[in-house]
Amino acid sequence: MTLTQLNYIITIAETKSINKAAERLYVSQPSLTSAVQELEKEMGITLFYRSGRGVTLTNDGAEFLLYARQLYSEYEGILERYGKNGTQKKKFGVSTQHYSFAVKAFVDMAKGFDMSKYEFAIRETKTAEVISDVSTMKSEIGIVYLSDFNRKSMEKLLRSSNLTFHHLIDCKAYVYLWKGHPLAKETSIGFEQLTEYPCLAFEQGDSSSFYLAEEILSTNDYPRIIRANDRATMLNLMVGLNGYTLCSGIICEELNGNEFAAVPFRDDEENQNSTMEIGYIVRKNVILSKMGEQYVCLLKHYLEKEEAYTI
Repeated sequence: MTLTQLNYIITIAETKSINKAAERLYVSQPSLTSAVQELEKEMGITLFYRSGRGVTLTNDGAEFLLYARQLYSEYEGILERYGKNGTQKKKFGVSTQHYSFAVKAFVDMAKGFDMSKYEFAIRETKTAEVISDVSTMKSEIGIVYLSDFNRKSMEKLLRSSNLTFHHLIDCKAYVYLWKGHPLAKETSIGFEQLTEYPCLAFEQGDSSSFYLAEEILSTNDYPRIIRANDRATMLNLMVGLNGYTLCSGIICEELNGNEFAAVPFRDDEENQNSTMEIGYIVRKNVILSKMGEQYVCLLKHYLEKEEAYTI
């Protein structure tokens, strides 16, 4: 097994195509295929399923890819530090559920570094992808929440992905809506008041469990529900359709503007408000980079500020 072969496997997994990987790597398709077959023979496993549509990882391949990325990342780090002509930028990535405070902390973190020397990435994405990104080291840090409803399932998923959860803040759920909404000036809002308005939820994928939802009461039968996959669309739907979502209520006006409000959610026997424990996840036994340490520090600082969220 060679580092070149590991790079081949990583590139094929990213492009999901032998031909596209060959183009990116500047090698011939037969040479690439031969290198993969040699590695599969040496390891005694099949790394990819091959079809007319491209290639996909086998279960063995997905596990092998995790270790390949770790090993190749360490190799790149050695080149970066000791290579004669090392020019590769240091990388830092965050994957998060849809929280504006996570983006705000990322912005402030990036400002503290010379961005010409670093490659930064932030991904607002589905819960399962946040977990996958951190597990595979695509991102160093992930931002998710736990509650009484999803805790058991989420903790099991995190353990199986070799991840640890670190607490940042506890908060009750709020009704997040446009300031022009008929209910925006209420001191609290009960579930029965929301029935005539569309509930907005972030899409988690066709096969996703209720436990991966970013909103509380995800199992309720809503008469009107619209799913979106990005925060900007969610905000537009709040304005255009008087939609609402049930979330942490932590508002970053610097990024979202001042046209939105968070009103405490008033629970009842059937619709219980639950504490949302927001935290960050990292791979077990991983020491945070300087960017990671600074990012976590800024998260904590931002969330501790009284004006960062409405009570």
